[in-house]
Amino acid sequence: MSKVKVTQVKSAIDHPVRQKRTLEALKLGRIGKYAEFESNPAVEGMITKVSHLIKVERN
Repeated sequence: MSKVKVTQVKSAIDHPVRQKRTLEALKLGRIGKYAEFESNPAVEGMITKVSHLIKVERN
C-alpha cells in the first residue's frame, strides 16, 4: 500500500468538535505538525472530512 503524509495547514478553531477529534485521530493538533499513514479506507475517510484544514502528500 502507499504512504500518505498529512500536514495541518489551518487552525481548527471555530470548527465543529467532530472535525477537531478527526484531527486528533490523525495525530495532528497544531499548524505545521505532520503524520504519515498507510493508505486505507479509514484514513482516506478522515482525510476527506478535514481536507480544508490539511495538506496531503501521497507517495
